Amino acid sequence: MDLDELDRLILRELQKNARQTNRDLAAAAGVAPSTSLERVRALREKGVIRGYRADVDLGRLGRSVQAMISVRIRPPSRRNIEAFREWVSRLPETVGLFVTSGRQDFLLHVAVADTDGLYAFVIDRLTQRPEVADVETSVVYEHRRAPAVEPVRPEGR
Repeated sequence: MDLDELDRLILRELQKNARQTNRDLAAAAGVAPSTSLERVRALREKGVIRGYRADVDLGRLGRSVQAMISVRIRPPSRRNIEAFREWVSRLPETVGLFVTSGRQDFLLHVAVADTDGLYAFVIDRLTQRPEVADVETSVVYEHRRAPAVEPVRPEGR
C-alpha cells in the first residue's frame, strides 16, 4: 500500500498513543483537525488501521508466567490445522497465535498464573488433543514490543 509521509506520521503518532484527541493528533502532524480526521478515516477504510486496543500488564491480570509453545500437528491436513487453530484461539491462556511453516505448525504465546498452570496447560490441554504430535515450550523471561511499526517504503523513495 502506498502511504505518504503524512499517513506515516499519523500512524506513528497513533501507535504511540491511540487515545489522543484528533486535535492533538493534528497538532503533532502539523495539519488541520479536519485533515487528520479524514486521513485516519481513510486509513481505517483501507484496512491499515484495524482497531484500537488497551495494552494490559499480564502480571497484574494474574498471568505472570508467559511462554512460547511450538506445536506440531499430525497428520497435517487442512481440517486438523483449522480445527486446532480455532480451538486454541478460544482458550483464555492464549495471548497470540502464529500459523507457521517448517518443522512446527503453530507458535503459541500463552500467559498463565504460574509454572503449575503452564504445566497443566501443556499436559492436560494441548497434549490431550489427538492431532497434537509434539510440543516444545520456552518460558518467556521478558517481552518487549516495538513502540511503532513503520510501513515498508516503496523502492525508489
